Amino acid sequence: MELDTLTAFTPGASLFGGILIGLSAVMVMALFGRISGISGITNAVLNGLSPNANHGGDLGWRVAFILGLIAAPVIYTAATGNPVLQTVPTSLIGMALAGIIVGLGTAIGSGCTSGHGVCGLARLSPRSLAAVLSFMVSAGVTVFVLRHVV
Repeated sequence: MELDTLTAFTPGASLFGGILIGLSAVMVMALFGRISGISGITNAVLNGLSPNANHGGDLGWRVAFILGLIAAPVIYTAATGNPVLQTVPTSLIGMALAGIIVGLGTAIGSGCTSGHGVCGLARLSPRSLAAVLSFMVSAGVTVFVLRHVV
């Protein structure tokens, strides 16, 4: 496993991305009265695709939100001419295992980093603070183990 890949320091792009994430969270809350957690949005869309699902009238914005996440790198590449590069230094099995673990974590924690970290902390939610602290400690331990133990 290749773990020597460093993430490039991109303060301008990171700031712009953070502003867009915050703006999208505010828009979802203002327009639909909902928290814009990616795991909750994805879960609702996947459940909404069921023939017996009760959409409650909010499936459209959720699908548009996910399509926007997918389209953003394509639009960025078209606008700048610079492709968005993603490097994941692990195998397909490792990625699948990580996805399952993250999915279980978001189900147990009733949300993901975007829901708790962006929206929950902005609302001063103690549950979101506990969740974000849990995410950050887990991430730190995982990086330490992968870089220094395994």
